[in-house]
Amino acid sequence: MNQASRGFPVMSRMQFGISVLCMLLVVVGSNILVQVPLNDWLTWGGLSYPIAFLVTDVLNRRFGPTAARRVVWFGFAAALIVSVWVASPRIALASGLAYLCAQMVDIQVFDRLRDQRWWRAPLVSGVLGAILDTVVFFSVAFAATGAPWTTWLLGDLAIKLVVNISMLAPFRALMWNLARPANV
Repeated sequence: MNQASRGFPVMSRMQFGISVLCMLLVVVGSNILVQVPLNDWLTWGGLSYPIAFLVTDVLNRRFGPTAARRVVWFGFAAALIVSVWVASPRIALASGLAYLCAQMVDIQVFDRLRDQRWWRAPLVSGVLGAILDTVVFFSVAFAATGAPWTTWLLGDLAIKLVVNISMLAPFRALMWNLARPANV
């Protein structure tokens, strides 16, 4: 069943390009910021990365899971290429692997919960995605490096969960423009 037959509008090329650019900026920015610790338990990347889940959830709500996956794949490719230049190859690899795993889980869970209360899909999918992303990223990026990666993992996860919850407000504010047509 294609997106249109499920009642989702088709994403224009401009909307697609803007969406991929948003993903690119969030992921690359977070890959730079994760290399800058705020303290012994938190990096700046923990504050910026949860915005990727907001972007994915908004796309999923408006255009459906197929369009959201397409943006994730293109955002992944673009961010991986740029991240190799602005971050270490290990950070870029860890980020790419964690991003793909977490975003695909986020999209799948969001789609399954989309018809429940408005907050359930973005909250549950975002929490599961943040946990998966954080565990995969920090274990691949920093294990055996001597960095305090387990404390960074716990600190970043805590912040990502708080930011994920705070992203419910902008998601709700955007919902007026995200509803699917009533006659479909």
